[in-house]
Amino acid sequence: MKPTWRRSSLIYIAIIIAAIVFFWFLFPITGKPTEIPLSEVIAMSQSGEIEQIVVDGDELLITTNDGTELKTVKESNASIYDIQGLNLDGVIVDVKASGFEWGGLLLSFLPLLLLGALLFFLFRRAQGANSQAMSFGRSRARLFPANTPTVTFNDVAGVEEAKQEVHEVVDFLKSREKFQNLGARIPKGMLLIGPPGTGKTLLARAIAGEAGVPFFSISGSEFVEMFVGVGASRVRDLFDQAKRNTPCIIFIDEIDAVGRHRGAGLGGSHDEREQTLNQILVEMDGFDTNTSVIVLAATNRPDILDPALLRPGRFDRRVILDRPDINGRLAILQVHSNGKPLDETVNLEVLSKETAGFSGADLANLVNEAAILAARRDKKAIGILELEESIDRVIAGPERKSRRISTKEKEITAYHESGHALVAKMLPNADPVHKISIVARGMTLGHTRQLPTEDRYMLTRSQFDDMLATLMGGHTAEEIIFNEITTGSQNDIEQATKLARKMVTDYGMSANLGPRTFGHKEELVFLGREISEQRDYSDKIAEQIDDEVHNIIQQAYKTANKILTENKPKLIQIAERLITEETIEGEGLEALFNESIAEPSPETI
Repeated sequence: MKPTWRRSSLIYIAIIIAAIVFFWFLFPITGKPTEIPLSEVIAMSQSGEIEQIVVDGDELLITTNDGTELKTVKESNASIYDIQGLNLDGVIVDVKASGFEWGGLLLSFLPLLLLGALLFFLFRRAQGANSQAMSFGRSRARLFPANTPTVTFNDVAGVEEAKQEVHEVVDFLKSREKFQNLGARIPKGMLLIGPPGTGKTLLARAIAGEAGVPFFSISGSEFVEMFVGVGASRVRDLFDQAKRNTPCIIFIDEIDAVGRHRGAGLGGSHDEREQTLNQILVEMDGFDTNTSVIVLAATNRPDILDPALLRPGRFDRRVILDRPDINGRLAILQVHSNGKPLDETVNLEVLSKETAGFSGADLANLVNEAAILAARRDKKAIGILELEESIDRVIAGPERKSRRISTKEKEITAYHESGHALVAKMLPNADPVHKISIVARGMTLGHTRQLPTEDRYMLTRSQFDDMLATLMGGHTAEEIIFNEITTGSQNDIEQATKLARKMVTDYGMSANLGPRTFGHKEELVFLGREISEQRDYSDKIAEQIDDEVHNIIQQAYKTANKILTENKPKLIQIAERLITEETIEGEGLEALFNESIAEPSPETI
């Protein structure tokens, strides 16, 4: 907007300058002639001092022999030749024709013309600013017409239960008479809840694609501005547009940007966000049963939404989209690999087992990264090696081949990762080890990847104990082999400490403190994150919690130490192989675990 304003201003300034220059040349400004009485002019004519006389109406413009310009006035009814005593011998007489003086008129009205041009310019500017101010309160929702090609339910995989929930909305929009004849009322609003990347926005677009109705899409943050009242105005405009395009769907992404608890701001002030939320509540509750405008919203923070937004009559139904299970991951991989050339060695079922905990967005990124790697390597198809490497890229980041580490640090890293792998292999409740590597990725010098044999939705105390022992395996291996402790175990110890504290304070897995929780987590809604804990226990209990956490971690350390000490030759064998090959995975890793250890020669005993 700013460059356009500058160009228009320059155009107006150029027009004004051109007008001034035009009138300057048309009516040049010269010195005014001296006015003298007619008797003096007669005397000068008799002495022969006059060269030219110009008759302009009642005025006589006299030019003397030396170039001096003079002016006098004659009687209106007298001709120049009738003036007694005036000697015109040798004098040039020029009589101007009488007529309307346009130049003088324009010159007289020039200030008015310039003033009018200035007022016109200011009026246009004010009109443009007013137009911008009026459009400032217009909704910024993007409208996708009913005939616009979009996604369908076939493009959404891994959320079969959620698709069944929203299918009723599609049926209502296609044949609402069937529901209305039975007195049924379709939910006015549906809230899609799930972690980031689980397909909430994609599912909303699929609903619009299946129903074949106009689809308004907007983000919650697009309502709120620094000017009070703009958000509420945009909400009113959005719903007015929706009512003119019924039946239709309104989709508000990230509704927690405007839907948080009212009164949660600093000082409980009635800010712009709350006015916007109030307008949304009014618009949703003001629908009649025949409007056929359905509001969809998505959020990954349902706990901070205002209760008035979730009551029946507004968002009647909540649809949960969780991370996909093994069957869901397989379906998502099939969708995203459709149309991409896959090598014969690729088994998507095995890949779905290796990607436990991945969201739909993670799986889409995985397949895309594998395609990029295959293209970089000039391959005609995506192979299992590219897909396996893409998993590591999604989990830990890309390889950092430029990072140069010393031989000593490489050796320490190898024993560290071998300690994790060997402890996990020897414990019955630990997840199987799929891959160990000392190739630097992201901020890590190496990593050990475990694969659960099945999707789990709850964990036991035994599984937690083995998980903690596996975390302590790297630290313990460094201590056993090098009799030294490094900073490489920082993240492992941090994870172990958090897990042990949760076991005591949240899961009730402490033998001494019993099955109860400790501490109420306070969360300031306007900050959106947990920043403090309200203690509901005494200082004595706090000491006991610390002791319990310490004991749990110490027990895990002892378990890892016992395993690695008893299997030290195996630890050395794995670490030496890892130093040579840098990455061991799959069947090769399993063969290494089962490989016999060479007996030491008599000379070394």
